[in-house]
Amino acid sequence: MPAAATPNNSRTAPARRNSWAEAAAVADAQAEADTASDAVPSPMPASVPASARASVPAQPAAQPAGSRRAVPAEPSTPPSNVAGHVSVQEGTAGVDSAPGGLQESGPAAGSAAVPPKRGAKRQAAKLAAADAPISDFITSPGSFVRQQKPRPRGGFRGALYAMTGGAINLGPGPRQREEDELGRRISRQLQGSYNTAVLSLKGGIGKTSTTVGVGLTLAEYRGDAPCAIDANPDSGDLVERALGEGIYQQASPRTITDLLKNIESVDSLTALARYMHHAGRLHLIAGEQDPEVSDSLTAEEYLRIRKLISGYYSVALTDCGTGVTHNAMSGILQSADNLVIAAGYAVSGAKRARSTLQWLASHGYEDLARNAIVVITDKDEVSSRVDKDAIEEHLAGICRQLIAVPHDRGVADGDLVTLDVLRPETRRAYKEIAAAIVDGYV
Repeated sequence: MPAAATPNNSRTAPARRNSWAEAAAVADAQAEADTASDAVPSPMPASVPASARASVPAQPAAQPAGSRRAVPAEPSTPPSNVAGHVSVQEGTAGVDSAPGGLQESGPAAGSAAVPPKRGAKRQAAKLAAADAPISDFITSPGSFVRQQKPRPRGGFRGALYAMTGGAINLGPGPRQREEDELGRRISRQLQGSYNTAVLSLKGGIGKTSTTVGVGLTLAEYRGDAPCAIDANPDSGDLVERALGEGIYQQASPRTITDLLKNIESVDSLTALARYMHHAGRLHLIAGEQDPEVSDSLTAEEYLRIRKLISGYYSVALTDCGTGVTHNAMSGILQSADNLVIAAGYAVSGAKRARSTLQWLASHGYEDLARNAIVVITDKDEVSSRVDKDAIEEHLAGICRQLIAVPHDRGVADGDLVTLDVLRPETRRAYKEIAAAIVDGYV
């Protein structure tokens, strides 16, 4: 019987890979190597009959380097019909069974030509790919899942998506992409607590409505609820504009004064909620309504309120009231991270907004003035005689950003402000203001 084939012990233990994809690639490469090695002829078994072995010429021993042997002349016509004749090719050794016997050529005597292994290039490519860094589904899930286009809302793209049941998805249009980008800017995660003061030198130009509209917008897009503080010394109506006059009168009339009286006992958000009002996810602290004590809020008292709020809210808006010289104003400006300056399209309103920024810059708040957001609200729908472009150009160069809020009856009536009844242009303006505010935090 033929001797048992010697087992192939050349396979090395597979290296530990970082993912199943790398291990699979190495396994494929090893299988290809085994297939190629099986194609190489093995030595003739000892049990082959002597007659059969005799027909195969013996391989001569290799000669020392530099030795030369005489090669008998070869017949002009090689005996192609002689059994056992092997033709001599350039670069290989040839053996002839005819008399005269052994012929050789090429650099090494007696060396047999070995054909290259099949699939060697493919095997090398697989091994190179296995050694290269490969992302797996744990660290890079996006490489295994095709990214899905966002669903279009409204317009032709949205109608086509709805008609085809989602089979045809052209993705969102430019307008929707801009809206989505605003939402992304507003909803960014913040590390710490930030405060934005909304102020003006003139009343009745949209300061409180801007605070409510922007606060509701922040509450709509942010994962954490924002807080709005009414620090207006002149009986501010922030909560009435957010809740409605009727609901506010029915609610518990707790104000910022009540919170200050019991601030030492407030040690949790649950305890703080007893002194707050809620317009959806917007949490509000009402201003003092009694004229005799409304102007008694000092800078130190406001800073105590601000310190308490900072432990539970990442974003706070402070409705400062009219002017920049009342008692609490120094504490508000000291703790503010950025400012919103309310203005109107009337010539007097634009001049007062510019005066506000100049006053801030000359009283140690130059950074706040330079990074301020000026909001021009067309509250009274000024006539065509007013050059709006000239007013905007007059203010744009002295602040970080200028945003115009168009005329909207939902803002101009001085009553409840809700996002649902506002015009799309007004809602977009409030989104731009909210995004600009959060931009100033990061």
